[in-house]
Amino acid sequence: MTTELTYESTARELATDQGVLRYHEAGEGPPLLLLHGSGPGVTGWRNFRGNLPVFADHFRCLVLEFPGFGVSDPTGEHPMVAANGAVIRFLDGLGLQQVDVIGNSMGGVVAAQLAIARADRVRRLVTIGGIGRNLFSPGPGEGINLLMEFTEEPTREALVRWLNSMVYDPALVTEELIEERWAQATDPATLAGARRMYGRAASAARTAAFARSDAPPYWAMLHRLKAKTLITWGRDDRVSPVDMAILPMRTIPDAELHIFPDCGHWVMIEQKAAWESVVLGFLTRKDAQ
Repeated sequence: MTTELTYESTARELATDQGVLRYHEAGEGPPLLLLHGSGPGVTGWRNFRGNLPVFADHFRCLVLEFPGFGVSDPTGEHPMVAANGAVIRFLDGLGLQQVDVIGNSMGGVVAAQLAIARADRVRRLVTIGGIGRNLFSPGPGEGINLLMEFTEEPTREALVRWLNSMVYDPALVTEELIEERWAQATDPATLAGARRMYGRAASAARTAAFARSDAPPYWAMLHRLKAKTLITWGRDDRVSPVDMAILPMRTIPDAELHIFPDCGHWVMIEQKAAWESVVLGFLTRKDAQ
């Protein structure tokens, strides 16, 4: 794009009956919804700001900020529960019947759940790590354990250890990245939301609830996902090890898998150009119409 995309120029707000949803918008064309992951100091803008100029040349890009991460208004719900409802409110509020969706990690899980429950709302789906479950590697993975450590005792050193687990190349963990993540991750409300997701007590309660429940986990329902799906993954992901990709790749009826070498959890950042090329090809090719 010829116009520089800044935080301020792309920032938008949508009032809903459960508070304000904040998002970033850039470009024109078919709607493309981008959903961020979880973790200390995460925002949709930080996940996807580097990719917006490329995708905005082809799509109306909408980067939603999930409630519970310090940007959109919190709902009081568990952040994962709030995310699912927020997506529907967001699409309805903007009058969007159907979108393409890119979801990073937790955002990919939310997108998959949407595509299963409301097949009419998702045309094409792209996931970045996170979806599925560990088959051969131990779970939770190294990065999730470091995330829980930070959540329990939020120190700058613990944040740096977690950030390093997210990437293949440690040079990506700059002082600027550390400082911007630290500022938001230690906000009291944001930290409280993180503890509801990744605190040790929350993790134990979630495991116990799964054991008692008769409801199938989302990954056991992936066979019902009708949208054409592109699964992208970093070969060296230490948060969501790449063997997690096997189940969705074999279960989703119309799925393809692309694994990027020398790459950790943030594929859209660490293998930016290669990832953008693969995703654009998938979303724009004729057989995807």
